[in-house]
Formats: sequence, structure tokens, C-alpha cells
Amino acid sequence: MLYRYSTDKKGKPVRKAKIYTKEEHEIPKDKIDPDAYRIVEHLKGCGYDAYIVGGAVRDLIVGKTPKDFDIVTSATPSRIKRLFKNSRIIGKRFRLVHVFFGEKIFEVSTFRSIAEGSVGNDFGTMDEDVQRRDFSINALYYDPIKEQVVDYVNGVEDIRNKVLKPVIPLDRIFEEDPVRMLRAVKFSSMIGCKMPHSLRSKIKKSAHLLMSVSPSRLTEELLKIMNSGHSFEIVSAALEYDVFMHLQPSGCAMMYADRKFERSYMMHLKEMDEFVRANPNARLGKKLSYMIFDFINSLTDWKKEVDASAAGELYTKTWTQCRNFVLPMNPQRTELEYAIKTSLLKLGVNVRIAKRK
Repeated sequence: MLYRYSTDKKGKPVRKAKIYTKEEHEIPKDKIDPDAYRIVEHLKGCGYDAYIVGGAVRDLIVGKTPKDFDIVTSATPSRIKRLFKNSRIIGKRFRLVHVFFGEKIFEVSTFRSIAEGSVGNDFGTMDEDVQRRDFSINALYYDPIKEQVVDYVNGVEDIRNKVLKPVIPLDRIFEEDPVRMLRAVKFSSMIGCKMPHSLRSKIKKSAHLLMSVSPSRLTEELLKIMNSGHSFEIVSAALEYDVFMHLQPSGCAMMYADRKFERSYMMHLKEMDEFVRANPNARLGKKLSYMIFDFINSLTDWKKEVDASAAGELYTKTWTQCRNFVLPMNPQRTELEYAIKTSLLKLGVNVRIAKRK
């Protein structure tokens, strides 16, 4: 076992992190995206620290191939932009860089400071950056050149023991960013990590903080759940912790009011998970059709014959009600239309969607 050291105020060496070698972490090098490797290699070759970070490292340790490879570095966004012509700086306050390789996008961020807690945007050191990470299993840094994992927070042990532990103190973690509650529920459900009682209790007490989160961020989290292939487990836990009402308030209210609706809704989430696992690149409209089917089914008695002239008017009313049902999610109109038409076909109603001029 190797260790990373820094110095205290008196200049004495202080052990900061464990360093796992390739024999200890057993990450196969062939699971590293070659373009992610090139980005790290180029940054290090130009004199900067650079690591693959977060969920990708977690997945690599448990033997999964990551969907995304995020990278963190000591280089500033403007410097990263100059080093990679195939890149652009995004974000107004929290600035980071997207580096493009064909259709692949790699998010490259700069080490952040803890001067403003875990949500500030000042640049800092790696020792500070780790203290901004939400949970220990997501706070690991992997150097693909040296093939070493840098672990400040015992994240490797927590992954192996399947325990979800916060890095940020409980009195600040959700107040500074309520979306971390959704992430905790998601990771616990997907990976099978147990949450300590203190963390579970804090989520239930803090669920109301999600009311202040923007619709765009809530939409992003709901889409991640839909694309995970584990929506049934995640939504089940989100209902238990009183956080799902902020992701889909109308659907949650209907489940609380009608157990039959709840059972059918959850059954369709299982079906969506099977579909997503078999078709990971399927369009959003198809996934949405599983989530809105029971709502559409509840709107009227679809067994009655609907003639062609009535179908168009009925579709228009259904579209408006479905738009409200999925709020705060705001999907593209074409995807919601596809989802509604797919659901109506299952109910024996065939409608033609007029093309917009």
C-alpha cells in the first residue's frame, strides 16, 4: 500500500490518502476509454495533474464498463481549451470543459476549492476537491498512466463493503445541494449499497429542500433514473424517502390515492427497465410511454368506440393533460407525442398527429 502525503502548518508530513496499485485495485486497463486516456496523458504531459474521477472509477472497481469518463485536473478551463482544439467551455458560474471525440463528450473540470463550502466555484487543490464530493464511493481518483487509485475517504473499502457514506458533513450536504438526496437513493438502489441510519434519517427530514431545485435539474435526474434500467428499485426507494413527489408530483399523488394505480404504474416501470436494458439507445418517447400509460388509461373508458373525427379532439385533450402529468419534466414535444400515440395504440385508439407548420 502506498500513501499520499501533504504537510501541516508546522511543515510536518501528514498522511492524506491511500494509493492503490494495479495489483490492489485490479482495474483492467482495457476498460479505460482510449480517448479518456489520451486526455489525461496530454494534460499530464503538459505538466498538469489529471485523473479519471467519480462514478467511472467506482464502476471500474466493481468490474463494470463506465458509460461516462469524467476527468479532473489542475489546469484551468481556459488552459484546457487551449490544449484541446476539439473542446469548448460551458457553464457561466461553474465553468468546465467539454472535449469532443466524434460523438463522445468528455467532461473535464478543474480542482475546486472549499472556500465556499461544497458548491463554490473557486479553483483549488486535489486535497480540497475531494471534500466537495458527495459520497465516498464517488470520491476516487484514477491515474490511468500510473494505474493507481488515490483514495482520501476509504471509498474503495466502502465499495467493496457496499456501504454509502457521505463525504460532506450531514449538517451541510443536502442544504448545499438537495439533489444529493436523489443521488443517494439512486446509488443505494442501483449498486445495492446500504445507507447508515443517520443518512436515511437525514434524507427523510430534508426531502422538502427539493422544492427549491430547478425543473431542469429535476428533469436531468428523472431521465437518469429512466435510463438506468433500475427505475423500479429507485422509484420504490424514492417513494419510501418522500423524494419522488418532487420528481413526478402528479404520478406520486395518484399512487398515494389509489393502490391499484400504484401497482400498475410500478409494473410498467419493471417493463421499462427490461426494455431499457435490451435497448439502451431507445428514444425517450418509448420510455415515456411506460410512465404515462396508466395515467392515460385513467382518463376515460377507452373501450368505447372512438370514431375518426373524435380521435383527433381526444388526442389534443390527452396531450395537454399528459404535459401536466409529467411536470416538472419538460420533454421535447415530438417525444411526448410519440409516447401518447404509443399508449393510445395499446388502448385501441389510432390517431394521426398533424405535422406542425
